[in-house]
Amino acid sequence: HLSPCCRTDGSAEETGPVGAVPQRSPMHADAVTAVAALKPDLCVSGGKDKSVVVCNWRSGAVLRRFTGHEREITKVTCAPDSNRVFSASRDKTVIMWEFHGNSGPRQHFPGHDLVVTGLAVSPDASCLCTGSRDNTICKWDVETGERLGRAGISRNLVTHLCWVPGEPYIVQASEDKTIRMWDSRELQVAHMFPGKRHIQTCCDVSQDGRYCVSGSGGSNGEGCEATLWDLRQTRSRVREYRGHLQTVASCVFLPRGLAPAPVIATASSDCKVKIWDQDSGACLASLGLPGAGPLASLAACDAATLLCGTGHGGIRLLRLSGSAEPELREVAAF
Repeated sequence: HLSPCCRTDGSAEETGPVGAVPQRSPMHADAVTAVAALKPDLCVSGGKDKSVVVCNWRSGAVLRRFTGHEREITKVTCAPDSNRVFSASRDKTVIMWEFHGNSGPRQHFPGHDLVVTGLAVSPDASCLCTGSRDNTICKWDVETGERLGRAGISRNLVTHLCWVPGEPYIVQASEDKTIRMWDSRELQVAHMFPGKRHIQTCCDVSQDGRYCVSGSGGSNGEGCEATLWDLRQTRSRVREYRGHLQTVASCVFLPRGLAPAPVIATASSDCKVKIWDQDSGACLASLGLPGAGPLASLAACDAATLLCGTGHGGIRLLRLSGSAEPELREVAAF
């Protein structure tokens, strides 16, 4: 039978036959808190089990498992065109691992006073930027582990960081309901967008560096939207994407490919992943993941493939069809 999931208008949304999705060996022993794509076939994930895993998302094969943090992983990312993986943790530290190196940490980046909640690597892979609930942003030399700068703003509890491709700027989401652009050269705020009504939980930057999308906290449909921001010209809010019923926990731009227009994906605590037309704001596809628990993190592997880290269901592999009416399907869980 089909498992129904409620749409925002109250009608049933079909999510596919129960049990039809191939179940691979789970990557983590507990909730998956963060995922990132290591193109073309690899992904990195972090979990509540304190481990960092590199796997082949096509087959589900575990290639490396790194352990060294004392508490759960909060964020993972990778350096562009390299074999370096970075993980942040509730233990207040960041560790760099080498996919082709030994299993031990390659570099440590201690220095925050509270949980590290933001992680971004510069386009040239030479610098790392970290953010924390201690209201600070830090910049690090990747090779030496030396802290190159630290900047703090009262009540700026960092929730997410993204480096703008090809630019010295970093976009930051905050619990103070704002999105900031930092100039990484001097660690100074270059621009702050108008504040929202709810906590900004996540952010992502388009591959061309023109736009940022952020997700909002909320409940019962109040808040719960994603917002598109112009990074280059007007530096203002462009549009909102509304339809989730709970906090938007993750948002990503999909690489251009199948869809005629650029698209954005969002994952929410309402157990749904939605695909949006970036330009019109229309919801193109929606998929409920019953039993997966709160959805924590999204990563775009290619124009048609998404990874979703979940509270109860491990990593879900999702596929977007290229038809005139796009369909989002779950194709594997691991």
